[in-house]
Amino acid sequence: MVERQSSFGAVLTPAGTQFSVHAPFADRVELCLFDSDEEERVDLSGGDGAIFTKTVSGVGQGRQYGYRVTGRWDPGHGIWSNPYKLLADPYARHLRGFVTGDEVLRAGDDEPNRNDSARHTMRSVVCNGSFDWAESAKPNRAWADTLIYETHVKGMTRTHPDVLPELRGTYLGLASEPIIEYLTGLGVTAVELLPVHTTASEQVVSSRGLTNYWGYSTLGFFAPDPRFAATADPVEEWKTMVRRLHQAGIEVIIDVVYNHTAEGNHKGPSLSFRGFDNPGFYRLDPENPRLYLDTTGTGNRLDLTQPWALQLVLDSIHYWVTEMGVDGFRFDLAPSLARTPDDYNREADFFAQLRTMPELADVKLIAEPWDIGQHGYQLGNFPDKWREWNGRYRDMMREVWRGSLGTIDEFADLLMGSSKIFGDRGPTTSINFITCHDGFTVQDLVSYDVKHNDANGEDNRDGEVNNRSWNSGTEGDTENAETIEFRQRRVANLLLTLFVSQGVPMLLGGDELGRTQRGNNNAYCQDNELSWFDWDQADWERVDLVRQLAALRREHPVFRRSEHPRGELSPKGIPEAGWFAPAGHIMTASDWQTVWVRALGVFWNGSGIGGDSFYLIMNASSDYTRFHLPDMLEEWHWEEVVSTGPSQKGDPNPVLLPFSMALYRTR
Repeated sequence: MVERQSSFGAVLTPAGTQFSVHAPFADRVELCLFDSDEEERVDLSGGDGAIFTKTVSGVGQGRQYGYRVTGRWDPGHGIWSNPYKLLADPYARHLRGFVTGDEVLRAGDDEPNRNDSARHTMRSVVCNGSFDWAESAKPNRAWADTLIYETHVKGMTRTHPDVLPELRGTYLGLASEPIIEYLTGLGVTAVELLPVHTTASEQVVSSRGLTNYWGYSTLGFFAPDPRFAATADPVEEWKTMVRRLHQAGIEVIIDVVYNHTAEGNHKGPSLSFRGFDNPGFYRLDPENPRLYLDTTGTGNRLDLTQPWALQLVLDSIHYWVTEMGVDGFRFDLAPSLARTPDDYNREADFFAQLRTMPELADVKLIAEPWDIGQHGYQLGNFPDKWREWNGRYRDMMREVWRGSLGTIDEFADLLMGSSKIFGDRGPTTSINFITCHDGFTVQDLVSYDVKHNDANGEDNRDGEVNNRSWNSGTEGDTENAETIEFRQRRVANLLLTLFVSQGVPMLLGGDELGRTQRGNNNAYCQDNELSWFDWDQADWERVDLVRQLAALRREHPVFRRSEHPRGELSPKGIPEAGWFAPAGHIMTASDWQTVWVRALGVFWNGSGIGGDSFYLIMNASSDYTRFHLPDMLEEWHWEEVVSTGPSQKGDPNPVLLPFSMALYRTR
């Protein structure tokens, strides 16, 4: 087991501040203390294991610092020690400033780059970290009771009229009373925040006058991003936000990018890790260690087969759970964390080490189960404790509700918890979603056939090409009332499907408001109105629908099962779950294999678990379809709960519009 050493970083002690870093190729490590732009240098003492350390008196909270490493320069073996580069502390709890420039920040080529980078990079800050949690407890929601709301700290609140102007776009804005009331009213039990670790925009993005708004370019794995702080203390603000959300019963899950850093490829900036221990942090090309083996699409990959890289990640996870109060993690490009060294390994040391950490017993672990490397698509192949973003669910639900043929068979399994993917791991292994930050919003999914990413400055080359979208007849905005109504109905179908599916639903924040990105399906660099929620244009009818669906799911255990249906029958021959053709008979093998079948009924039996039973009829075809109640269900009284088309209340044999659904309940 890797030992977690809290002494790394800057630690306040009665004698001053203790600074400790790991630099195995260093002959000398200088601590650089800053008072405004004045730089004072202090040599650290080297010791066993290439750890350099020193306690400096008179240095307290708020002091800015960095490091310079003098030592071996050997690019051919991936070693880039260069004292002209001011390096951020890999364990810094607080980072301040900006990364600017390009050539100045590079370590060099064959020879060291002797341009000093101190004025062009971020500085680490000594942080106290003490905080009064006011006895706030973590909600510890069961997976079956969880509704995840994926959102961006800044984007959600930047234009909210009821949030104080000085708090909009900040941690405190997200924890403000109007936002908490909105989230709890919506039925949200967990916010999943896009990256909140301190990030640095890539020079290629900055050169276009843009910024890495999403933040998937980490520089500080312990430091909350100062972009989202209303004050000079982002750590205090973060903890205040978490405390308030916990008091409201809302869990905090953070999207973490432990697969790569902001340093890019071998021509990228030397900001921290590269200057301390490049081979100990990154996966290098064994045939040419100057280069990196990249499975992330960013130029580098952290190599968690290396002890120091693994320890850094485990220490970061430990810190965010025990000190920063988080309830869970969504691991970006998770297969890259378990490559040993180049192929995915379900028994990787990363997984084994996490299992030994008692502080993670109740922590939610979510994988994005793909990266761009060899055998990178690993949906269904993560350890038992893990939940997984179900990309297959997303793709198939989109296909069904744009009328694609031959989709009903797979739709049935996905709706019931994806047993064909996850086996006996149970329905809650699946994080079900229709949309996420990466791609179209749900409004754009029904409004655009193709991406419109010109604003990103990449000639529309970026972003997914196959979105499985359908513009409903007109590309983009329209004033045609029929098209608008059709789009609303299609969105309602997608939302209703999401909330009645077995598994854990995840809603992209803003989808319930009708948020659009004008067809941009890769808005990673759009820190502007394109990405921010437009509260003035909110679709409050859709918000009410989501509230209704969330309440329906919360109040009825039949939609929140922890086990897959076993095919058992009640004494009256009623199944736990059943699938019926519109004519009312149980779906036959021939029905399932008929590619043009796009309408069916779905039955959930709640009698065995003390709940109500439900019958869903869905018509994903372009034809009007009449439904007949199955004979075995006729003795029960059914009432309509939700309809995405005109109400069919009182009609024993309802006719559904093309692309519509209706849900019925019996007590």
